[in-house]
Amino acid sequence: MKMYETTQSVDKYLNVELECDCGRTHYAPIKACAIGPGALDRIVDFVRQYGYEKPYILCDKITYQVAGEKCERLLKEAGYTVKVLIIKHMGFDEATLGEIVINKPDDCDLMIGCGTGSITDMLRYSSFKLGLPCFTVATGAPMDGFSASVGIMNVDNLKATMPAHSTEVIIGDTDVLSGAPYRMSIAGFDDLIGKYTALNDWRIAVIANGDHYCQKMYTLVKDYVDAMMGRVEAIKNKEPEALGEIFNSLLLTGATISLYGTSRPISGSEHHISHYWEALGDERGKAFAMHGEQVAVGTVLSLMFTEELRERCIDFAKAREKAAAFDKAHWVEEVKRVYSSAADAIIAVEEKAGKNDIEGRLARIDVIESRWDEIKALLDSSYSSVAMRDALKTLGSPADPIDIGVDAALLRDSYIYCKETRNVYTVYSLAWDLGLMEDVADAVIEKLKALGRV
Repeated sequence: MKMYETTQSVDKYLNVELECDCGRTHYAPIKACAIGPGALDRIVDFVRQYGYEKPYILCDKITYQVAGEKCERLLKEAGYTVKVLIIKHMGFDEATLGEIVINKPDDCDLMIGCGTGSITDMLRYSSFKLGLPCFTVATGAPMDGFSASVGIMNVDNLKATMPAHSTEVIIGDTDVLSGAPYRMSIAGFDDLIGKYTALNDWRIAVIANGDHYCQKMYTLVKDYVDAMMGRVEAIKNKEPEALGEIFNSLLLTGATISLYGTSRPISGSEHHISHYWEALGDERGKAFAMHGEQVAVGTVLSLMFTEELRERCIDFAKAREKAAAFDKAHWVEEVKRVYSSAADAIIAVEEKAGKNDIEGRLARIDVIESRWDEIKALLDSSYSSVAMRDALKTLGSPADPIDIGVDAALLRDSYIYCKETRNVYTVYSLAWDLGLMEDVADAVIEKLKALGRV
């Protein structure tokens, strides 16, 4: 089937192969989703429809009370043998995976996760490793991972994207979702608006780094995010329909990872800075904020950085000199200082990717110079940092570094070294290639200081 010419509802993209002009076949192997009041009551129907008999439910103490207990009761009343694990190892790391595996019944044929980000990530990864299908019952909408085909977990003290599979069924009961803390729903909105910078990073990467591009996928994500930006007042008023729309949009953007094959359309510089804060939070034993909240702050910071970069007059000869003088030993020392216990994992990413190699950087500079007018136009097409901050503040979301406890010194390290968390080209990679990373970061930080925002 041909990829749609215009943006469709979420269900149109699930469990159907879509042949696209970009040269890829887009496919999200999610069989069904149920979003609306009372949707959790359909759990038995889905288990029966797909022929499963012995489900294994993962949750924590809170999500068990919110949805896990009802899920267990409905399935037992329908005659199913049910095992429930209330996870105790809340680090969502190797120990959590071990707990899940140890408690798994030998004869279970389906895993069901009741929760939000970390529980559903562990669900998709553990079920993938165990060779079992999985269903997801959402208890809130703070992020876009419900429909993803990867799992995020802590490995060697660093957030790592692990190969996994998509959940077969997703249930978003709006009676449950509307009862989630308002902060959680806003965090979901926060994760959505980060797509603006991710999409622009993608278009920059197509030119500067030769990345593959799909216009239809770009338009699909942007249309959904644009629609949510038009619902700020309804979300502020906690209208149940608007909160349901957040979940619906998160479901679609998360499914994009499967549809496109990578997270390129929905994750960029705003997520990289959040990944860095998450690594530091794990090191310190305390998170700066929820994932979506960090992405919101990261989005504003990325937009401010982009606005500052586009005002620069680029000296390409100087950029080449700086690239040729790259000192890898010094970089390693800095990574160890900045990332502490996660440094080895970061260094391993670079050893595999070679994104800082001098020859590659010089080659990119040649391309950037030859197509600078196109790239500068993209730097001018991002959403305004002022408008983005205003929308976040209207909803009561963090928008500035000071809101989540990030000071100027930490922010400088965040800007300069967050790109090392992933081998994904962003506006920060562009500034690095041009030898302007430190200068632009310092300029933005001075502006934030003057405004009392850091």
